[in-house]
Amino acid sequence: MALFVGIDGGGTGCRALLCDASGAQLGSGRAGSANIVSDPAAAREHILQATQSAIEDAGLSAAIIPELSAYLGLAGANVDNAAARFKTQLPFRQSHIASDAVIALDGAVGEGDGAAAIIGTGSVFIQRKAGIVTTKGGWGFSVSDLASGARLGRSLLELSLLAHERIRPTSTATKTIMERFAGNPQTLVEFAQVASPAEFGTFAPLVFELAGQKDRNAIAIISRAVNAIEAVLQSMELARDHPFCMLGGVGPNYTPYLSPHYRKLVRPPLASAVEGAAALAVRHFTGSPPDQGGAG
Repeated sequence: MALFVGIDGGGTGCRALLCDASGAQLGSGRAGSANIVSDPAAAREHILQATQSAIEDAGLSAAIIPELSAYLGLAGANVDNAAARFKTQLPFRQSHIASDAVIALDGAVGEGDGAAAIIGTGSVFIQRKAGIVTTKGGWGFSVSDLASGARLGRSLLELSLLAHERIRPTSTATKTIMERFAGNPQTLVEFAQVASPAEFGTFAPLVFELAGQKDRNAIAIISRAVNAIEAVLQSMELARDHPFCMLGGVGPNYTPYLSPHYRKLVRPPLASAVEGAAALAVRHFTGSPPDQGGAG
């Protein structure tokens, strides 16, 4: 019996879903982070751990790993030739590596046309139109990742510093941030100079929390982010009859703030990213034409 495994590997964790040729789910597993750029050795280990857990969950032996066909959606797969290098280290009978955005889209909208804004610590916008998958953004915190959690956090710290210097009006949001840094702008600046995107992103929930309390600075930050999101969506020319999903740890929080036109287009995802990876594994390795690029 042919068996397939879908892998969803990101910076916060790795999930595996084992299925048969009909797409029936047999077992699932989880493990640690799987970013093939920042730590390829750990990524390989965690992919195998998640796969083994899925096999055990299905009541099968880990000895079948070399017989599996694997479709992997991995963080960092779109960086240089990271996917091609990493593929040579995998023990599967055959494997295909794509970005984690690709499997998230497939899980969310199925195999037809549709689009998704995937917004977490970073952000990327992805669309399938007439079977062709394209992405916008996703180039990293320094020059891209519009409306991401990292961007929200950085904006909040920037605004708090401006408010401390009486350049912008203060609010609960800016006062809360300055209190966290003991009222010392130098401490805030020292943190910001070395903070990772994930560390900036830890402040994103506070932005949404205080925006819900009508904090004017938090609302201003979200308004700017929504303008950026809608500029991307406008460029994507979303069709009314195609599903559009707001995904990621931050994405769904924006839905109430979108303009009525885009808010009406938002649909709940059909399935998870790992389920998208498993569906792609079956389609890709049973002769169906692949619907996006990657290291095949």
